[in-house]
Amino acid sequence: MDANGFDQTYDYIIVGAGSAGAVLANRLSEDGRNRVLLLEFGGRDNSIYIRMPTAFSIPLNMPRFDWGFHTEPEVGLHGRRIHQARGKVIGGSSSINGMVYVRGCAGDFAEWVEHGASGWSYADVLPYFRRAEGCVYGADDYRGGDGPLSTCNGNNMQNPLYRAFIEAGKQAGYGYTEDYNGRRQEGFGRMDMTVRNGVRCSTALAYLKPARDRSNLELKMHALTTRVITEGKKAVGVEYSQHGKTFRARANREVILSASSFNSPKLLMLSGIGPAEHLQEHGIDVVHNLPGVGQNLHDHLECWVQQECTQKVTLNGWLGPLGKAWIGVNWLLFKRGLGASNQFESNGYIRSRAGLQYPDIQYHFLAGAIAYDGSSAVKGHGFQVHLGANKPLSRGWVKLKSADPAAAPEMVFNYFAREEDKQAFRAGLHFTREIFAQSAMDPYRGREISPGPDVQSNDEIDNWLAETCETAYHPAGSCRMGTDEMAVVDPECRVHGMENLRVVDSSIMPTVTNGNLNAPTIMIGEKAADHILGKTLLTPSNADVGVAEDWENRQREGKPERPLE
Repeated sequence: MDANGFDQTYDYIIVGAGSAGAVLANRLSEDGRNRVLLLEFGGRDNSIYIRMPTAFSIPLNMPRFDWGFHTEPEVGLHGRRIHQARGKVIGGSSSINGMVYVRGCAGDFAEWVEHGASGWSYADVLPYFRRAEGCVYGADDYRGGDGPLSTCNGNNMQNPLYRAFIEAGKQAGYGYTEDYNGRRQEGFGRMDMTVRNGVRCSTALAYLKPARDRSNLELKMHALTTRVITEGKKAVGVEYSQHGKTFRARANREVILSASSFNSPKLLMLSGIGPAEHLQEHGIDVVHNLPGVGQNLHDHLECWVQQECTQKVTLNGWLGPLGKAWIGVNWLLFKRGLGASNQFESNGYIRSRAGLQYPDIQYHFLAGAIAYDGSSAVKGHGFQVHLGANKPLSRGWVKLKSADPAAAPEMVFNYFAREEDKQAFRAGLHFTREIFAQSAMDPYRGREISPGPDVQSNDEIDNWLAETCETAYHPAGSCRMGTDEMAVVDPECRVHGMENLRVVDSSIMPTVTNGNLNAPTIMIGEKAADHILGKTLLTPSNADVGVAEDWENRQREGKPERPLE
């Protein structure tokens, strides 16, 4: 311990070994010059349930791997408290998520710039998406070919239902997109996942494993960071507890919070950085009054539209003990078969109305009828699409429940507080039913299971949504990037009003992207690393961006092949 009470000294201290934190740990230690400490409250990721892609619903519900957060009662969801799973393990949520790889569309990043995040346009961020990615299909102007994060399509849509869904989308007038992470997101096509040779490719595998043997990188697991240590308005280190002991680590250069949209604002507030009145309520000395900390919290909701399947080709046929055993053995021995896929192998992106330049609705198609977290399955055979209206206007907050670092934060999303969010879901359900009614689905389509034929009016749809919608596990925005008085970090991820302190994770997103958040969070880690190291940023891309023709006046480009009932 030095004269100032610090046990260890590093150049950089990163809190959280998740989707962004693991990226930072790799990049900041890469040249061997910087001594880096990475703190993670969770432990190792060596469970078969993490490594096997099809088993992702298991760690999603295990206290060993999940923080176990829940919202306060959500008025818009009939007072339900919604489970908000966050990874408590190296790799963070990339080790327990559904592995879906979606970057978002160009319009998402234009929104960021409009909110004051200069330098984060699509042209600016595309090179960082490419640097991160090792796509099985190879590199082009949009996809990366030799990055650490492996992406593929799982089992290449061997089940006929995946291609039937794509064809149905085309028949309904939405067209085909060869690569929704490429020139144009809008349309129907294959879906990619972060899987390498049949194994989950989390950031623990992609970024931490190659860096673990570096002498200048130290990873401490089962370490709970309790506060950022400050001198005036300068971050100088962190305090953390590990195995019942308290330690203080000094950062000669910077402290970086990559602890999630819940824990990053929580740590700022525990450290005296946040809304002054709220901090004083909990007896915390105010270091810096920053009113935006914890505000602007939002998320993706999704619902499941389920149909009976008239052919025995669905995943439901593999849910018995023998079926699961065969999947497990095949994966353990060969890393192939159903165990090697997250089962989301086709998808679609559409606009909920004319006048939108980019899609705001996302479909994940599943060749089975089962809850995302594996908690329930339809008896017999069925298939489903996960419908998400992905540009919500409703906003909530993260606050402290107490000044106890071990206490979970309090969170409210205010789901469906804005009428526009309900309208987008109503439109999405109508369009989903149209898509399932197309001739491509005729050989498979049975009765509608959920929501069912009795749910037709706006009131009936709204009630069904309130009763059944679940989170897509995409919380964002609680440490928003920008330059106005409610922004928490600037466009280089530096906390406003503080020295040597940054936030680098999904909490800095001004608005949530149209898709799953793992890919853009990894991109944030890649780009932030260059800002932190003072490197010249990658040259902005000049790759073309595809936009639907006559988007101002048409909700879809083509016409259905037959009249829709």
